[in-house]
Amino acid sequence: MARSLKNPKKAKRKNKGSKKDEGSSSNSGPTVPAKVWQPGVDALEEGEELQCDLSAYNSYHGFHIGWPCLSFDILRDSLGLVRTEFPHTVYSVAGTQAEKSSWNYIGIFKILNVSGKRRDLVPAKSNNEDTDMESDSSDSDEEEVGGTKTPVLQVRKVSHEGGVNRIRAMAQHPHICASWADTGLVQVWDFSSHLRALEEADTATNNGGSNMFNQAPLVKFAGHKDEGYAIDWSPVVPGRLVSGDCKNCIHLWEPASESTWNIDSTPFVGHTASVEDLQWSPTEPYVFASCSVDGTIAIWDTRTGKSPAVSIKGHKADVNVITWNSLASCMLASGSDDGTFSIRDLRLLKEGDSVVAHFEYHKHPITSIEWSPHETSTLAVSSADNQLTIWDLSLERDEEEEAEFRTKTKEQVNAPNDLPPQLLFVHQGQKDLKEVHWHPQIPGMLISTAADGFNILMPSNIESSLPGDNA
Repeated sequence: MARSLKNPKKAKRKNKGSKKDEGSSSNSGPTVPAKVWQPGVDALEEGEELQCDLSAYNSYHGFHIGWPCLSFDILRDSLGLVRTEFPHTVYSVAGTQAEKSSWNYIGIFKILNVSGKRRDLVPAKSNNEDTDMESDSSDSDEEEVGGTKTPVLQVRKVSHEGGVNRIRAMAQHPHICASWADTGLVQVWDFSSHLRALEEADTATNNGGSNMFNQAPLVKFAGHKDEGYAIDWSPVVPGRLVSGDCKNCIHLWEPASESTWNIDSTPFVGHTASVEDLQWSPTEPYVFASCSVDGTIAIWDTRTGKSPAVSIKGHKADVNVITWNSLASCMLASGSDDGTFSIRDLRLLKEGDSVVAHFEYHKHPITSIEWSPHETSTLAVSSADNQLTIWDLSLERDEEEEAEFRTKTKEQVNAPNDLPPQLLFVHQGQKDLKEVHWHPQIPGMLISTAADGFNILMPSNIESSLPGDNA
């Protein structure tokens, strides 16, 4: 699995007018008819440049916190369980991959004034070149929701020993976070003081987090025999954690108090190679799933010993990532190093073949996959081909509808015949995409991380409550 970031370099502020791949707002130069570019099909000719069609987004912003981040997590907050009104405020935590090990840190950050549109975004110039935020939301015939304020980024940095392979926040207590370091250590942190400081910060001030805080973790576990990437908090039992390493070992953490854990020194062993990802069941307190470089997916029950209850061949290549559907707990999705991803109905495991959908759209390794917390049939996928794709498994191709559309618009619909009808959206413009997450409290919002920073996006065709619909 290709997990490391290619040549990590500190992100620098860019002049928005000269940005490539994410669309320039400049209207200078001759007018050239635009055409839809098909990833993996069309090639860029010399002198050609991809431009983002901002009408496809209700909201689109870019930012960075310094060094590139391999992993991050969105923090649940107290601002509302289901939020649909712009501007939005987002809290998150991310771990860096710095050029030198001693330069790494965990960034706890807050983004305010995340503005957007109800409908029909169009490109326009932005006046936020002097901040770490790069906004691609712009004026249109529709009223901009959230006003014209520039998004504000505020960061608190905590020194971290080594690069951060993965970081996850506890859903029930978001100030408690666990990090996997490339030094082989798993650490648990209490970031409550930093979150309080962000809540009380001046909302009009950008803060790049120039000060570095030295903080001791609550727990520093050195029991793994190698570094790792797999880690997950239980959504059912607060404080219950599993961590898996590149040797093939999985350790169970049981909370002893709010700040201490009993870590089982005897690992769960069932894979023959690196454990790449872990996911707790969204409903069962003792059940979790794992995937591995050995190509298998395993289901474990912590009550029945240290071997998997079920082990199946997941993909022909390494299984890099898995995601368990919180709205339909029988559905498990997995992404592979060969670019494929599959959906399994766990109720069919006893019958042999549990795969209910298999997609070969991506041609490079799948780096992240996550079910939507608001739409049962929707999931997001990121790949090393620098595409973030969104899929709705409930969709089917309707040739009659396409013919009717062609008649009404009097235009030829040139969609490739092999384009899956379930493909809802393709987002590009980031390089070396590593991880994507849905915001658990803002329907339709995703955040992604790559070598060149973060994107916040809300595609306009995601079926969710839009601002103003509730009015």
